[in-house]
Amino acid sequence: MNMDQEIYPVEIFDGNDWDASMVKSLLDNAEIESFIKDEKMGVLAPWNVAGGGAGSVKIFVSNLDLDRAKEVIEQYNNAEGIEE
Repeated sequence: MNMDQEIYPVEIFDGNDWDASMVKSLLDNAEIESFIKDEKMGVLAPWNVAGGGAGSVKIFVSNLDLDRAKEVIEQYNNAEGIEE
């Protein structure tokens, strides 16, 4: 890794709590660090979180892991029959 390269979080997924938990688990298994945002707010007050509709939960990864994370999510979507 280039030490001059800026590292920042990128939103990679938004959806309901169940799907976000599944995607987070898949990212963990692929050794991609990620974090969930709005996990509690998406359930308790869905009108306060933007995007993804009611109960939206977001997953963020490092910009350095973005391409690998996209592959993991694409495989998940294909397995679930979801088209992007």
